[in-house]
Amino acid sequence: MPKQKTKSSAKKRFKLTGTGKIKRKHAFKSHILTKKSKKTKLKLTHSTLVHDADVANVKQQLRLK
Repeated sequence: MPKQKTKSSAKKRFKLTGTGKIKRKHAFKSHILTKKSKKTKLKLTHSTLVHDADVANVKQQLRLK
């Protein structure tokens, strides 16, 4: 039986934490930053966890159990 390949886009976007949760970066931080406040840009800088509703889908793309 052939090996299962992970989605290349998913392995670039998500990382696992030590406890097995999935980290992601915030969107809307790449361009058109002049109209965004300093506070908004600072909040978008920090990474966060994937929402519970999306965890199963991301794990399936990363080929995790």
